[in-house]
Amino acid sequence: MSEQQNNQTAALGTAPVGPLLFRLALPTITAQVVNLLYSIVDRIYIGRIPLEGKLALTGMGVTFPVITLISAFAALIGMGGAPRASIALGAKEHDRAERILGTCTAALWALALVLTALFLLFQAPLLKLFGASADTLPYAMQYLNLYVLGTVFVMTSLGLNGFITAQGRSSVAMKTVVIGAVLNTVLDPLFIFVLKMGVRGAAVATIISQAVSAAWVLRFLTGKQTVLRLKRAYFRIDRPVLASAVGLGASPFVMQSTESLLTIAFNVSLQKYGGDAAVGAMTILTSVAQMVQLPLTGLAQGAQPILSYACGAKRPDRMKRVVQLNLAAAFVFAFSIWAAVQLFPHTVVHLFTSDEELVERTIWALRVYFALGFTNAFQTGFQQSFVALGEARISLFLALERKVFLLIPFILILPHFFADKLFAVFLAEPVADLLAAATTTTLFLIRFKQITRDMN
Repeated sequence: MSEQQNNQTAALGTAPVGPLLFRLALPTITAQVVNLLYSIVDRIYIGRIPLEGKLALTGMGVTFPVITLISAFAALIGMGGAPRASIALGAKEHDRAERILGTCTAALWALALVLTALFLLFQAPLLKLFGASADTLPYAMQYLNLYVLGTVFVMTSLGLNGFITAQGRSSVAMKTVVIGAVLNTVLDPLFIFVLKMGVRGAAVATIISQAVSAAWVLRFLTGKQTVLRLKRAYFRIDRPVLASAVGLGASPFVMQSTESLLTIAFNVSLQKYGGDAAVGAMTILTSVAQMVQLPLTGLAQGAQPILSYACGAKRPDRMKRVVQLNLAAAFVFAFSIWAAVQLFPHTVVHLFTSDEELVERTIWALRVYFALGFTNAFQTGFQQSFVALGEARISLFLALERKVFLLIPFILILPHFFADKLFAVFLAEPVADLLAAATTTTLFLIRFKQITRDMN
């Protein structure tokens, strides 16, 4: 390991927190935004396939729960293992950090093989369960049949990229996402329209893009510039190490995997009380929510290696500074977006549709749905900080709380207490936001005080 590499990792514990947080968070925020565009590009091109674009787009949409589940399993291992590796680096346990990397890589590849086999065998009944009709099922299977063959590439690029950020190299981790997104944007029209492969072409373009991203990650983690090196001696599943990573990764896994369940709950209730127009409005609301949530997640991921390293090095003052700056930046961003949505809802909604009837319905729904949107700063900032500190049980509870314990029940229950049923469904979001933010903030302040007091 070179002196420069040692200095880059050591900067996690020595560099001024403010500039360091900005330097690490900017690439992770960029990666989250680019990752959002990654999924949108496929939808844009597929929707423009001559004659069959509408059915093809709907068919691809039915595959999203499977795609989300693959990403969730990558997070289960990768986003659980990376903070453990950062904590080990902070504690000067370099061999342990590399053992975590080797175990997580072996587990990701083994899990990828299992998931590939399961989705190939059971894709038809799963797609029907997710809402595929007789007309859209063929398109869904065309896409998924090929996409799942690249599961190992998806899980490698998503699951191992966090280990690059964990050593303070977030700009390199950002390139993993940017390379794949740019390549996918270029290849999509080539395979879909020029080679006339249709939906299959979109899947092939995605597989190639993810394969290149995976190669980039592996090249870095086995090269000369990395602090954490993927070594053959550690390339095996160490059960205690894996259990520790999975315990911490359960929180981001639950957050991603339950997204499909939440979408189903919203759509069923909105269809019941408001029809297709309400469901269409919800599609736009979800997009706006992602525009807020993904940058907040990127900011938290940028702060994670600094906080984890300081925790491993037992430096409570530095930990407090990281948490304070992370929360301040998150609140400023979330409040700014919330204010823009409340003051200029027409402008926001017109980004997604020009249909005036849908615009008016969505503006009304947006103001209700996003009434307390700024509280996401507290929910995301503190919940992700629990992950960075290795607090697996609390982070898992908080991941379950907002969606499973609060939001989904409120979606189903609140309409029974309001004359305006549609208003009640949208109201579930701010009610859950407020309660989740309050719970997360209270638990974090109590537990963080205990952790830093024990260090002192």
